[in-house]
Amino acid sequence: AYFGISVDPDDILPGALRLIQELRPHWKPKQVRTKRFTDGITNKLVACYVEEDMQDCVLVRVYGERTELLVDRENEVRNFQLLRAHGCAPRLYCTFQNGLCYEYMQGVALGPEHIREPRLFRLIALEMAKIHTIHANGSLPKPTLWHKMYNYFTLVKNEINPSLSADVPKVEVLEQELAWLKEHLSQLESPVVFCHNDLLCKNIIYDSIKGHVRFIDYEYAGYNYQAFDIGNHFNEFAGVNEVDYCLYPARETQLQWLRYYLQAQKGMAVTPREVERLYVQVNKFALGPSCVSSTMTASLQRCRVGNRHGEIARLTLSGLFPGVSLLLGSLGPHPEPVLHHPL
Repeated sequence: AYFGISVDPDDILPGALRLIQELRPHWKPKQVRTKRFTDGITNKLVACYVEEDMQDCVLVRVYGERTELLVDRENEVRNFQLLRAHGCAPRLYCTFQNGLCYEYMQGVALGPEHIREPRLFRLIALEMAKIHTIHANGSLPKPTLWHKMYNYFTLVKNEINPSLSADVPKVEVLEQELAWLKEHLSQLESPVVFCHNDLLCKNIIYDSIKGHVRFIDYEYAGYNYQAFDIGNHFNEFAGVNEVDYCLYPARETQLQWLRYYLQAQKGMAVTPREVERLYVQVNKFALGPSCVSSTMTASLQRCRVGNRHGEIARLTLSGLFPGVSLLLGSLGPHPEPVLHHPL
């Protein structure tokens, strides 16, 4: 269902309660309880419910200002419905002018310390394998990675203050590096599958009663390289607010994770060679484009919110490839100019 209602992002409750009257007409307005979530950088989120256990709970999410520059909202709704059809997403109740309403998923949002636990990372690997088996309707899917990244570059260009040019690498140089990454990583032949593309810890919900995890927030979901989605998640092991790459998963941890993933995907035992091949692909994607994509997305989002254009552009461009030096060395010779960013 679609409702022609616009909710004020600075005063969500009146609009949210108006939507609840449409979705839950049997709820008495005075009995409706609300809970605001504050983890999101751009989107505003509020839960509406009447019972203490929140078994029937409607989440109202209001899009952040100008986020349509980063997110195709129509595509997000299609992804939501597709994942729901495969048992991987909650119910989508409605959309409205600047947001959507959907079912609250019972469970706990994970943190970096949780995704390192073998018991939990096995469940994450199984759920990712399930999502990666969702097929396109008869069409040959193309990866969204390069299109998204070039789009990010275009947006970043518009945020740069000329006075900062001495502090950051030139965008043209970074574009050359990106072209080089595209050329070489495409040769790895990582399968193109349906990906979440933004598997932050807080986007993983663990239900201890049912003994499974589910992924939430499908703004960036779409077809992409298998190794990108996994590598992007592995970067989350290092933490969010205080990043420590010493916590990036060790080889043995990765091999175990990937073994769980491949066995779930294939439904049979896998060979060490298959696991090793995926290990190499994942780490090359993790060191290159997943760092770029996550850094630029977060930076652009924060820039929209705080309007700190110069500061964010500088942070984005000067720290764009935190692991690319290792990646360049592992892939072999590449054209000048070469960026030498500290790790």
